[in-house]
Parts: sequence; C-alpha cells; structure tokens
Amino acid sequence: MALVFASMSGNTEEMAEVIKEEVKANGFGLEVFQIDIDDIMAFDLVNYDAILFGTYTWGDGELPYEVESFYEDLEELDLSNKFVGLFGSCDSYYPRYGTALDIMAERFTEIGAEVMETLLKVDLTPDQADVERCQQFARQFIERLGQKAQ
Repeated sequence: MALVFASMSGNTEEMAEVIKEEVKANGFGLEVFQIDIDDIMAFDLVNYDAILFGTYTWGDGELPYEVESFYEDLEELDLSNKFVGLFGSCDSYYPRYGTALDIMAERFTEIGAEVMETLLKVDLTPDQADVERCQQFARQFIERLGQKAQ
C-alpha cells in the first residue's frame, strides 16, 4: 500500500500522518511518499494494489504545480485492479471547493482504478473532528480493500 501526497502549508501532510497512523494501527504496512520531496513518480503506482493519494487544491480549484506533471504522467498508466482513496485540504473561501480531488478522482478512474466514493475534503487545518474523519476514512479504505480482496 502506498500513501502519496503533496502539501504546501502542512495541512494535507497532517491529514496524511493521521491516515498513516490509523492504517498502521490496523495492522497494515504502507510506504509514504511526499511528491517533490521523496523519490516517487506516477509510474511507481503500478507496484501497489492500494493507493492513498492526498493533495491540496491550489487557488480557485487548480491542481498544485507539483501535482500537475504527476497528473499528466498518470495518463500513460493502466491502474486496473488498483484501489485509490483521495484526501486533501481545501479552502472554502474559494467557490470551487477541493476540486483538485475531483480532478484526480476523474483521472484515476479514466486509467482503470477503482476510486473510493468518499473524497475526504478538509477545510484548511484539520481540527479534532477532522482528525476523527481522517481516521474513519482510513478505516473505510481498509474495510473496502478487504471486501475487494474477497
């Protein structure tokens, strides 16, 4: 299982940390990569059956610059039989809330991945209720992954 994320202000990174801890607490191993910091490319995702992908939404609904090439490179892949969960921080100040997650969900679906229905969107810095939503998201991902394996 891979957890891949992009974070500028640390909000999505904080979400990734909570999700990582919940996944590990439930007995699953995973490799964690931060885009533009760790050595991770889109084509590396073919090596994982399950992918947790986090990104913040930039400006008025765009992908962050560090995710753009990752997004473009995904187009060349076949992620059939892969399961993907998407999460990220958003800003309700903008009229298009968290659309980077919607854009990524569409791309992952186009290339054959099964995307978890719930896209976890958190407004700016996660508060305690958001931390609990991140934990629940991780548990739902693991539960759905288990159902998929049966």
